[in-house]
Amino acid sequence: MESDKSLCANCITGTLHEGTPQGKIEYIDGVQCYIATPSGDYPKDKVLLYLTDAFGIPLVNNKLLADGFAREGFKTVIVDYHNGDSIPVGTMHRPSQGFNLDGWLANHTPALSLPPLRKVIAVLKAEGVTTFGATGYCMGSYYVFQLAFEGFLTAASAAHPSFLAVPEDLEVKYATTVTAPLLINGCETDWQYPIEKQELGDKIFANFAPGYKREYFEGCDHGFAVRGDVRVPKIKAGKEGAFKATVAWMNKYLYKL
Repeated sequence: MESDKSLCANCITGTLHEGTPQGKIEYIDGVQCYIATPSGDYPKDKVLLYLTDAFGIPLVNNKLLADGFAREGFKTVIVDYHNGDSIPVGTMHRPSQGFNLDGWLANHTPALSLPPLRKVIAVLKAEGVTTFGATGYCMGSYYVFQLAFEGFLTAASAAHPSFLAVPEDLEVKYATTVTAPLLINGCETDWQYPIEKQELGDKIFANFAPGYKREYFEGCDHGFAVRGDVRVPKIKAGKEGAFKATVAWMNKYLYKL
């Protein structure tokens, strides 16, 4: 990655959310996926790719969010771009007790993480999917950008993105080469994508023809949209607000409602 490869404390901590996942695990060309399918009718030629944080499919929060998107009418596919090696969920509450984070990151570079995403997209295309949106959380947002750079996406959403090289990824790459409208769900305290970078992004995308919007959630910090402590009113409002903003964005630009 061209930017800082480290993860902040809020990348690997958080709270577990309550609920029973309704989707199912399937393997697509050998890649583990969690698939959440709407109960009613939905466009069979459109898929929302969900790119997780470092905890991946094993984190119940990710599956519950995917289920939420399915309830809103989006067939949602979480792709295990960690290749079966997500950070163990159990480290969330004891991140300093022996987990080799630097070693883990060295084994999760774009060269290793993009191939499973490309494989799943290729199979879905062969099955008739023509239009892809993607929503990402933390490091998953970085891979939303990578898929957008490769021209796969019709609509993109990034919540508290990690690893972005700013301004390069925003100005040199996205704003000049990508046609997918971009939503960023930002927050007040974020070492990975702080206020100054958020505001610079606003300037870079001020005249971005495909469409750009940044939502800002006061009182929230990095990870709020997926691992936030919903017992805290502002964080609960931020998590729900980021979800609603992403649904509205995908309705507008993926489903064209």
